[in-house]
Amino acid sequence: MTKTLSKSGLREFTGTDNWYRHPLNRAVLFTDGAKHVADAGGAYWLLDEIALAQRYQGKVAAEAFQSWTLTVDLTSQTATLICGDGNGNAVFTKPIEYTDFPLESVILWFENNTIYLPSER
Repeated sequence: MTKTLSKSGLREFTGTDNWYRHPLNRAVLFTDGAKHVADAGGAYWLLDEIALAQRYQGKVAAEAFQSWTLTVDLTSQTATLICGDGNGNAVFTKPIEYTDFPLESVILWFENNTIYLPSER
């Protein structure tokens, strides 16, 4: 599959017309922008990580606002996923042993049971 995700394309999302229910954690929704990251970046696994952390990571679920940053080393195809509290504090960190995610980084926010791009706020 050719991945078509680009930083410039992400800036086009300034709101959402649709909300999608996450299949593994039905309490979590995601927006058009988050769906675009998953579709164009081959990264439904990223939405899964965020949605499942709400259920299984108590420290994460306790945060009303979460900033999720995926940082990718494109050379080694490894990554680090960090959930922050919005005040510069890491709440959860997970190394990703392999990813073919096409960008060096992406940020998704989680608030009110919804995963979205910062530009969609």
